[in-house]
Amino acid sequence: MTNSSSITETVDAYIAAWNEGEPERRRALVGQAFAAEATYVDPMMSGSGPDEIAGMIGAAQQQFPGHRFVLAAGPDAVGDHVRFVWRLEPTAGGPAVAVGHDFATVTGDGRLGDVVGFLEQAEAA
Repeated sequence: MTNSSSITETVDAYIAAWNEGEPERRRALVGQAFAAEATYVDPMMSGSGPDEIAGMIGAAQQQFPGHRFVLAAGPDAVGDHVRFVWRLEPTAGGPAVAVGHDFATVTGDGRLGDVVGFLEQAEAA
């Protein structure tokens, strides 16, 4: 069973990695959040292992300059599974451009194993 404070720290590191523009710091945050054998998949991209996942995040940042990821709900954990919701928002303010629902397994050391993300377009404000 997962510890709620440790999974919160893991998800916080996950969100921070998606917002980190400096590649070395981003890779360190990915290492905090993801296990060495972790995978990530959503309808737009996928990656395996921390190096590939960090590179994938960098590519996503290039697609959405001037935006940031914000934790919108969760994390909610049951056993070794966790879910959380995030929003992709303009850093200058304004409505979210996307909402993600991520589901993941949690490894014995509290990091994310396999992450599956579902995306939806944000509703117009």
